[in-house]
Amino acid sequence: MPRWTSVSRCCVLVGQMKSALLEIRDKFRPDRIIIECSGSAFPATLAFQIRELERETDNDLKLDAIVTVVDAENFSGYEDTSPTAKMQASYSDIILINKWEHVDDRALDIVLDHLNTLNDLTPKIKCDGRDGVDPDLLFGVDTKLFQDACHEAGVLGEKVHHDEVQTVTLLKDSDTVRVTAHRYHEETCTHSHPPDTSVQVHGDGENTIDGGLLRDALAAVSKETIWRIKGFVRLGSGVHILNWAFGRYELTRCGEDEEPAEGYSLRLTVMGERGEVKRSISKFGSTMGARTS
Repeated sequence: MPRWTSVSRCCVLVGQMKSALLEIRDKFRPDRIIIECSGSAFPATLAFQIRELERETDNDLKLDAIVTVVDAENFSGYEDTSPTAKMQASYSDIILINKWEHVDDRALDIVLDHLNTLNDLTPKIKCDGRDGVDPDLLFGVDTKLFQDACHEAGVLGEKVHHDEVQTVTLLKDSDTVRVTAHRYHEETCTHSHPPDTSVQVHGDGENTIDGGLLRDALAAVSKETIWRIKGFVRLGSGVHILNWAFGRYELTRCGEDEEPAEGYSLRLTVMGERGEVKRSISKFGSTMGARTS
């Protein structure tokens, strides 16, 4: 199965998504393919490529729907500072309201008011907790968005290429933690960028991460400047997938035959506000017992 692991998608993965989709079609012939983008992604660049595949495959592969999931608990405020959040809400066939049960009626009304200001035509559907929504509501939409790539690109202009998000890759093995900061770009980007910057953090030589220490470190992460932390951590009970967003996190145990973090006790990607991520995540490294050289 193809895996897309790079963060800077505009410079590395141009054309690779189309190749991966064709490989999935030829090997597995699935009824549906669901592409889950990062929370900071703008769907236009992916939609353009799928529209091209429609023509190239005579509709054997076809764009069905663009669905945006809104975190009701954390959306207010973020939509005012993030052009991407505005574009995601504006260019969607369906908007799912998640975590609405965690906010009061007034706060939910504010979120809905903001969404209706951005897009008053797209249906807004509240998720039923972890049960989500009926899949029949999401499939068979036959979206009309991004049918004319040239027209849409002209309408969006410079907004397609945004630079509001910074990502940091955090690696820890028995000897060092390497922190690499990347600039985030869209797939349509064609210009050159400055090289990534790296900082080495020397670890304590342990092969596993202490669960209590990890919990305390995550509790101290700022959800105002850090938006997502995803990756793998090796605890005493085995390798786990860590998924952190806006102060909440989950740890999911990997299967016995999986070794996604081979050679590392910690491998995470951190996403957040540009210019603030390295400073904010430095406290996380300090709590984990790391030092910068």
